[in-house]
Amino acid sequence: MHEVKPIITAENLGKRVATVDGGLDILTSVGLSIKPGETLAIIGSSGSGKSTLLGLLAGLDLPTQGRIELAGSPLTELDEDGRALLRAKHVGFVFQSFQLLGNLTSLENVMLPLELLGTRNATKPAQMMLERVELGHRLKHYPNQLSGGEQQRVALARAFVTNPRILFADEPTGNLDSKTGAHIIGLLFELNREQNTTLVLVTHDPALAKRCGRSIRLEAGRVVGTETD
Repeated sequence: MHEVKPIITAENLGKRVATVDGGLDILTSVGLSIKPGETLAIIGSSGSGKSTLLGLLAGLDLPTQGRIELAGSPLTELDEDGRALLRAKHVGFVFQSFQLLGNLTSLENVMLPLELLGTRNATKPAQMMLERVELGHRLKHYPNQLSGGEQQRVALARAFVTNPRILFADEPTGNLDSKTGAHIIGLLFELNREQNTTLVLVTHDPALAKRCGRSIRLEAGRVVGTETD
């Protein structure tokens, strides 16, 4: 049997930022490999570098050193436009702060990634996705007319509507009460299973991390442990 090629590989990643005192290492010598369809949690205390690592793996930022390959492309060798194109083709995002566009309705927010890919008639798949997250009755509502849980469900629909190969989720329940958060996580894992997406999830919640097949723990920017479910 031939070995499955990882969908994300990171080698010797480092991220250093300039400070008044010279420089601060946010990540040091991080390496990891993620297989297609795998669910991985990145855990650690606040300030351990979790969100920074997620941003690098997604190509939202570039490392100071090291290399990343995403979906077979050398992410760290691409310019900003190249990275954006790669994300549009392969990646979905769910953030703690929802990141919906306030001047667009729920339907328009979900249509947006499809339109960026040049999909004709983006309305139908967007509507079906909103129905899938139980928001078929909220198509014409704007984000400020929705509760936090509803906004995050719109964000889930937007993330999954392009059937991404990889989904990055950064503290997706951080701004929600525990009951709403549990509902969102249930939906996230259901959609993930349905589409066989690779999920990379940043969380400080041990129970949420346990729902993933594997977790890596960061401390002060270094990987200090790996756990498999």
